[in-house]
Amino acid sequence: MMNNKVSFTNSNNPTISLSAVIYFPPKFDETRQYQAIVVSHPGGGVKEQTAGTYAKKLAEKGFVTIAYDASYQGESGGEPRQLENPYIRTEDISAVIDYLTTLSYVDNTRIGAMGICAGAGYTANAAIQDRRIKA
Repeated sequence: MMNNKVSFTNSNNPTISLSAVIYFPPKFDETRQYQAIVVSHPGGGVKEQTAGTYAKKLAEKGFVTIAYDASYQGESGGEPRQLENPYIRTEDISAVIDYLTTLSYVDNTRIGAMGICAGAGYTANAAIQDRRIKA
């Protein structure tokens, strides 16, 4: 499966760089636009664990997906390390969407989000606040 490790400035906190992996569907064509799904990891998790597994499976079904490390966790920046702050975790989801909207192969009108365990709660909160999340 084709994927690309990326890092980008957190649009909600420019002092932090977020680390992520984008997974591409089979027969990915950069000239097309795809539905995208943001996958948020559980509390204490990282993008290579559960979130990455879900992102890979969804990419196999035709979506562009992105699994990321939340601010202060994994390969993303921020001090103190391992900070689990619900407000920041919710804002991270919107920051990932900000990044996705810069990619020509993402259909900005068809962006979804999901999370595992604590990530699901943060995702539900983000969906209330960020109208770009369609599913």
